[in-house]
Amino acid sequence: MIGIVLYGPPASGKSTVTAALTALDPRFALLRKLKAGNRRGSEYDFVTIEELEELRATGRLLVETHRYRSTYAVDRHRVEELSQAGQVPIVHMGNVSDIRRLMESHPWWVTLLWIPREICEQRSHQRGDHNTGERLRAWDETLSDLQAHDGDIFPLRIRTDQTTPEEAARRIASGFFAWQAPAPSHTA
Repeated sequence: MIGIVLYGPPASGKSTVTAALTALDPRFALLRKLKAGNRRGSEYDFVTIEELEELRATGRLLVETHRYRSTYAVDRHRVEELSQAGQVPIVHMGNVSDIRRLMESHPWWVTLLWIPREICEQRSHQRGDHNTGERLRAWDETLSDLQAHDGDIFPLRIRTDQTTPEEAARRIASGFFAWQAPAPSHTA
């Protein structure tokens, strides 16, 4: 179960970079999170609170996040299905503690996608978000989270307002595959 985590504040380009990654290499695939709550968004599989509780009780949830009056979860079986199919799951995360919980099961290649707060606001307005204020609060929370827990969790950091999605995808793919490559053996 090894994949890529894209971490960053709202509107930092996680979906756009994921699309560029899947266009670059068909082995990359978005890991659709489970979502209980509002039915907005196209990158989720919607479930009821009761279904989420059943999955939690059977140990299938690797991570749960509560934000925007919804619950988002990573299903262990979906990660395994993608991995067994030879695909590299890409999961979007919004806080370091969730990344650390996810990494308890297996290592993941973690990339920080970053934008300044004013770019977050601009992008949120441009894409027609109804909750830009909440997104800006989430940006603030992400900055605080990053400052409090950063450490060495991010082998790659990309400012998405200073690079194209395609270049970001190339850098992430290159880093991921280099990380996956076995170390050369030294035989005498």
